Amino acid sequence: MLRQIKPRNARSKRALEKKAPKAIENPKSCLFLRGTTCSQIVQDAITDLYSLRVPLAKKFTKKNAIHPFEDPASLEFFSEKNDASLLVFGSSSKKRPHTLTMIRTFGHKTLDMLELHLDPQSHRKIDQFKGRKFAVGLRPMIVFAGTAFDSPVANEYTMAKSFFLDFFKGEGSDKIDVEGLQYIVSISAEEPLGDDDKPAIHLRVYLISTKRSGQKLPRVEVEEMGPRMDFRVGRMQEPDAEMLKEALKKPRTNEERTKKNVTTDSMGDKLGRIHLGRQDLSELQTRKMKGLKRSRDMDDEVAAGDADEAPKSKK
Repeated sequence: MLRQIKPRNARSKRALEKKAPKAIENPKSCLFLRGTTCSQIVQDAITDLYSLRVPLAKKFTKKNAIHPFEDPASLEFFSEKNDASLLVFGSSSKKRPHTLTMIRTFGHKTLDMLELHLDPQSHRKIDQFKGRKFAVGLRPMIVFAGTAFDSPVANEYTMAKSFFLDFFKGEGSDKIDVEGLQYIVSISAEEPLGDDDKPAIHLRVYLISTKRSGQKLPRVEVEEMGPRMDFRVGRMQEPDAEMLKEALKKPRTNEERTKKNVTTDSMGDKLGRIHLGRQDLSELQTRKMKGLKRSRDMDDEVAAGDADEAPKSKK
């Protein structure tokens, strides 16, 4: 049985209600952490990802002796303490240099993890790109290019696609202003040459600018804004089947469920469609009506007429 925490005051009660399960969950917040050994390249990458995630992000600068794949208990503690369902952990070692570990949690328990190794040669920070930047808090348009992301079998690339969608999703909304679509996040992967080949993942961010074209629709141009990152996939931890099923479960709401074969027309009338089995009309019992029968006099007249029209035989 789960331990029930009773609030001591109104402030703690509001905090517990904010963390409680809801039919429509709050936007996911992301927590950025660093390990005891973390290269400057990884720190710059964490800073750039944090700037893309603001304001739904928190960043810790202190070193943490955490090994995500060996013992995720510390990550689960930070997730519950800061109410963060996404975590990005940066570390660097001789065996695994320049590593970013992506972690997702459900109920503040580790759901799945993916390790990405950053290429230091092609990495470029946002500050290295000159030009204007996007406004804080805007949602990007996301493009995935490559057949590796569309694999029917769950692998590192499908998990990376799912994580990046959660990372850049931001706060949900019913309507979107076109003026708010200011930048594109492009995530691409090369075609794998074999079953064991794992191509690199390229992350690029482009700024959108519209210019006059002399027509009704403007001319759209894109300019790379940064950061520029290339990843190699590493270790992964797949989600537990029972936990994943619980995480994907949708709550029941007060909305009326759609009924099969029942529709409503433009006038508001309810129409139903009934499906019947195949009927044998040979066994159909019809009603014998007296008015449909021919009288005896009419039968005699018809018989007499037929006899008169018959040809006479020759003698």
